[in-house]
Amino acid sequence: MTDQKDRVSREREEIAARVASFRATQQKFERDRQEYFANTLGNAWSGFKRESA
Repeated sequence: MTDQKDRVSREREEIAARVASFRATQQKFERDRQEYFANTLGNAWSGFKRESA
């Protein structure tokens, strides 16, 4: 019974580590998307303002 509990405990730890890694990756992608959007929109607005003036 102890071996089974140890195995289950190790599996839970592995799953928790994988979930944490996945969340970190998703957060990195979100930051990258936001940065890309901000840069792209900023460039678009600066080009729009230059042409209008």
